[in-house]
Amino acid sequence: MALSFQERPAPPAPEASSAPSEPSIGDLIGEIGQDLSQLVRDEIELAKAEIKQESAKAGKAVGMLGGAGYAGHLVLLLGSLTVVFALANVMDLAWAALIVTAVWAVVGAVLYVMGRKRLRAVNLKPEQTMETLKEDARWARHPTS
Repeated sequence: MALSFQERPAPPAPEASSAPSEPSIGDLIGEIGQDLSQLVRDEIELAKAEIKQESAKAGKAVGMLGGAGYAGHLVLLLGSLTVVFALANVMDLAWAALIVTAVWAVVGAVLYVMGRKRLRAVNLKPEQTMETLKEDARWARHPTS
């Protein structure tokens, strides 16, 4: 007995090939977009970390400069008080005031020089970020190297 058209078995389904299929252009562009956005996020985080570190150094240097300003204030205040209370009968008042004022002037100068030196060492330019951005640009121009 012959099989009619309706009774014929369906053709076998094509077997799934074991070789991986090539990704589509849309998939590749999507991956590039994701990679690029992740790269930008990573670079921003690196820049934030660098700026935070440099800001902490700047804060310490500014604190030292503030200490130098306070020592300068003490030069005037303690120089005057020393003349009145401590050295009134030991030597001439003018010489006593000059000695105490000179000591505080030295302290203030040392704090000022140290603070200025540390403030000059602060670099707010995110060096690591700039370098990795340059590397990323080189890679983007020549991705196989």
